[in-house]
Amino acid sequence: PAALDKVLDDYVAADAFPFLYARIEDKQGRLIYEHGVVNPEVLPGALVDGQTWIRIWSMSKIVTISTLLDLVEDGHLRLDDPVTKYIPEFESLQVAVSPDGADLGGIEDKATACPLQLVPMESVMTVRDLINHQAGFYYATTGIECLDSLLASSNLPMAENSQALVDLMAKLPLIQQPGTNDFYGTNTTVLGIVAERASGKSLKQLVEERVTGPLDIEGLRYGLPEGASLLPRMSAADGSFREAHRGELDIFGPDVPGYDLGRELYLGGEGMLATADGYADFLRMLLSRGVLNEYRFLDESTVAEITSPHTQLDSPYGYNGYNLWVNNGKRPDGSEGEGGLWIGGGYEGTHFWIDPTREFVAVVMTQTFGTPERGWNRDEIFREAVYEQIQLAD
Repeated sequence: PAALDKVLDDYVAADAFPFLYARIEDKQGRLIYEHGVVNPEVLPGALVDGQTWIRIWSMSKIVTISTLLDLVEDGHLRLDDPVTKYIPEFESLQVAVSPDGADLGGIEDKATACPLQLVPMESVMTVRDLINHQAGFYYATTGIECLDSLLASSNLPMAENSQALVDLMAKLPLIQQPGTNDFYGTNTTVLGIVAERASGKSLKQLVEERVTGPLDIEGLRYGLPEGASLLPRMSAADGSFREAHRGELDIFGPDVPGYDLGRELYLGGEGMLATADGYADFLRMLLSRGVLNEYRFLDESTVAEITSPHTQLDSPYGYNGYNLWVNNGKRPDGSEGEGGLWIGGGYEGTHFWIDPTREFVAVVMTQTFGTPERGWNRDEIFREAVYEQIQLAD
C-alpha cells in the first residue's frame, strides 16, 4: 500500500487536488485498500474517509440507468418506446442547425454555428437514445455560444420539480436529430423523468425502493442526510485552489444542483450524493452481475447489456456501454495496460472502475474544478500503480 499511498500523497502535495481518497473492495465487500490525504492549507481541519459525503455528478448516471432497466424488467416500459409517450411536452421539440443547415452535434468550426436556425425534430426519440446519449440533449459546455447561452439562461438545476424542468427543456432546441450520433449531455436527466412518469414515483423513491433499500446500501442517495455536511466546491482555475465562484462550474450555467432535503428535483444524470463505501457497494452489484447482499436487483443479461458495445465503436481505446466506458488497455502513447475494465467518473473529479476479471471495484474521490496540468492523467497513473502492485503480488 505504501506505493499507492505515495501516488495520492504526491498529487495533493503538488497542489493538484485539495484532497484524494481511494477505496478498493473485492467482490464480497472486503476492504483491499484505502487511503485518504487532505491539503491542510486548502481544507483546514477536514477529514476525508470512506463515509464522507461527496457530490458524484455523472456517477449518478449509471444508477439512474440501472434503475430504469429494473423498471424495464418489470414491464413498466420498453427501451424502444418513444420518449413522448412519457413526456408529451417534447412532441414539438426543435433541432438547432447552423446558418447553412449543418448538424451542430458534429460541427468542427464552432464559430460558424451561430446564429443558429431551428428545424423540426424529424426522427423518433426513444428511451434507448437517452441511455446512449443519442437523443440530442447537451450541457452548456458545447463551445457554441449561442446554444450554451440558451441552456444557461434556463438555469435548469433551479427548477422546482420535474414538471418545471420539463417545461424549461421543452423550450430548448436539441443539438442534433435523435438517434444520429452520441453527444454527451442531460440525456440521463431526461431518462430519470421518464422513469418517474412510467412508474408514478419520484426518482428518489425509485432509488430508495428498488436500489438502496433492498440492496442494503447506506451511502448513496438524493439529499444530504441531516447533520451531514459537504466539502466546499474548489477551483484551481487561477493556478491554486480556492472556493469556486458562482457560475464557475458552468456545466448548467450559473447554478449547480442543490442537495437539501427539501428539494423536489432529482437530477438523474448529476444529482446524487455518495460515500466511497456506499458507491463501492453499488459497483459490487454490477460486478456480481446484478446481485448484492443476496438480493437480485438486475438480471444477469441486463448487466451484460450494460457492458456491451453501444457507442464510440470506432475508438482505438475501447467502447461505450450504457454510460460505462469499457477499455481495451491501449494507450495514446502506444503502450498497453490492463484492459476490459468498466470505467466512469464525475464532474468534480470523482472516478471509479470495475475489474470483472480480478473481481474488485475501485473508487477515487475528490471535489475539484479546473484540475491543474500537474493533476492530469491521475486516474490512469493511479490505476497503473494498482496493477503494478497486483503483478508484484502475483
